[in-house]
Parts: sequence; structure tokens; C-alpha cells
Amino acid sequence: MKHIFSVRLLILFVLFITSASALLSQQSDAVRYPTFKFDGNLKTKFEYAPETGNSRFSVRNSRLGLSGKITPMADYRAQVELNKEGKFEVLDLCGTLTPYEGLSVTLGQTSIPLFNPYIINPGTMMFANRTFLGKYYVGTRDIGLLVKYNFHLATVPAGIEFGVYNGNTINNPVWTDKFSYAARLSFGSMKGFRTTFKLYDYPNSDEIHYFLYGADFRYEGNNWKVETEAMKRDDKVANKDLFSAYVQGAYWAPIKGSLFKNIIPAARWDAIDQDKDDSGFDVNRLTLGLGFGLTPNANGSLLRINYEWYFIKNQLDFMHQFEEMDADKLTIELVYVF
Repeated sequence: MKHIFSVRLLILFVLFITSASALLSQQSDAVRYPTFKFDGNLKTKFEYAPETGNSRFSVRNSRLGLSGKITPMADYRAQVELNKEGKFEVLDLCGTLTPYEGLSVTLGQTSIPLFNPYIINPGTMMFANRTFLGKYYVGTRDIGLLVKYNFHLATVPAGIEFGVYNGNTINNPVWTDKFSYAARLSFGSMKGFRTTFKLYDYPNSDEIHYFLYGADFRYEGNNWKVETEAMKRDDKVANKDLFSAYVQGAYWAPIKGSLFKNIIPAARWDAIDQDKDDSGFDVNRLTLGLGFGLTPNANGSLLRINYEWYFIKNQLDFMHQFEEMDADKLTIELVYVF
């Protein structure tokens, strides 16, 4: 029954996108409302774990999205995941009002202002797998209210975000007497220097109550970037705190060829610790990658090769649900962004 319902949802979504595209093609050069913009990304990959001798093919992400404006000051966003470990999932369903320049109010299912899109969004990630703090800490979306205000400090762009959510992640509009709260303060822009400071109070249930806080710094030049972040998750119930950090960087250079437009070497170190002792991180990981861009855009479609080395001092249960999960891995991945 769930499978039939998911198929029906998918058919309705595709029909909506098709109708929207047909309507858009009939519009003149003058802007008419509502407007429609279609986007998506696909990640399919092959993985090999030398330690176990096992390998697999998988489709990691297959997302379709639709966004646009109802009026000049009213936006909407819808996005679905066609295949997340074999399941259909709704990601974004929200509307945004912009009463005046710089201020926006979003209501619905949307992102929490905690994780940077470039470490969790499959279309902008630098590597095949997310960082530890982007994968194991908490969900990235919830249903609620998000307020954003962008301004300038002298010549420096800045922004404040504050969100109130149900506190039960996505696709579950539960009744609750304990909302979750998130806030983020940012300075700078994606080109040049940028830094953010963020926190998130997540009282999910009597068994789960996390408080997360962290900061990140990045710099992007014309053809290179470097990023670093640290985040702590305090466990208010089970006292299983987590601390994680990463440093990653990439360089992209144009190449001449009919298929590939650039080559992108990248490197990352990330680590995670469960506060069992004070002798260092429980798990360290080194990832080296080489990407071959299919478009001139460094964050566009590409063929990517990654190799991960795990250095384990204390094995963490949530990272060892099967042998290959925290084992060294070779990944060959094809990423389409459209």
C-alpha cells in the first residue's frame, strides 16, 4: 500500500512539473505569475571495499525540484527524493513571503539553519560521501517557521536566521509541547571569505534531547576553495556527546576536451569523537578525490573518483552497522546537476 501511494505521489509530481513547463513555454518575455523553475540531481555510484572484498552499485540520490514565485514577494519550493535507500521521500514543501528587501519568512517543510548546503546537498558536495557531522548528528530538515534577515555591516554581507520546528524531522507533523529552535549568524559571501556561527536545540522526546553548536570558516578564490568546520552535539539524556571537525579543499583547472571541461583534485580530513576519553578522536578519515567536470561550472555535473582511508581507535556502533560502513573504500561516482 505504501509503495502504491509513493508511486501515485511521484506521478502527480511529474504531471505537475510537465504542466508547469508547458505553461512556462507559452509565456512571453514579460514576467507572468506564477513562475516555474525545474531542477534536479542524480548520483549513481560504484563502491569497492578492499578489506572485505565486497562491492556494490547504488543510486545514492535522485532528486527533482520545482520552485518559483506566486507574486513578486511570494515564493514556493517543492522537492522530492525518488530513491532514498529504496524509498520515496518528500524533502521540501514550503512557501516564503518577502515583505521587504532583506527579510523573508518561510513556512512549511524546509532546511534547518545548521548545516551548510555544500556539505549535505548532493549537487554541491565536494566528495561522494558527506562529512561525519553532516551525516551522523541530526536530520537536516523539519516542518516549521524560518525567518531570515540579510543586511550589511559596512561593506560586509551579513545574515541572521531563526527557525522554530516540530522537532521530529520531515514528513511527520506531530503535536508537541516542545518545539526545537535553530539560529545562525553569518558574515561574508560564498566568493571570498565567509564564516557562520550556529546552534540548535532539539528536544525530540524523553529519550532524545540534543543541543548542537558550532562554527565554520571558508574562503573561495577564482579556481580554488578551502573550508573547515567544528560542531559539538551535547546529549542531554544519554550523555553520549559528539564532537566532529573537518578540513577540506579543492582546486579546479580547465582542460581541453570534448567530454570533460575541467579537472578537480580535492582532499579532506574529518574526524569524530564520542567523548569516551581525552586521548583524541575515535575515528579519523582521510579522503582524496579527483573529479572530471562535464560542465565549466566546478559545482556542476561530473565524474568523480574518491578513496577513503579510515583510522579507528574506538569503533562507534552507529558507524558500524555493517562491515563496509567504516572500512576503506574506493568510490566511482557519476553526478548530474540540472
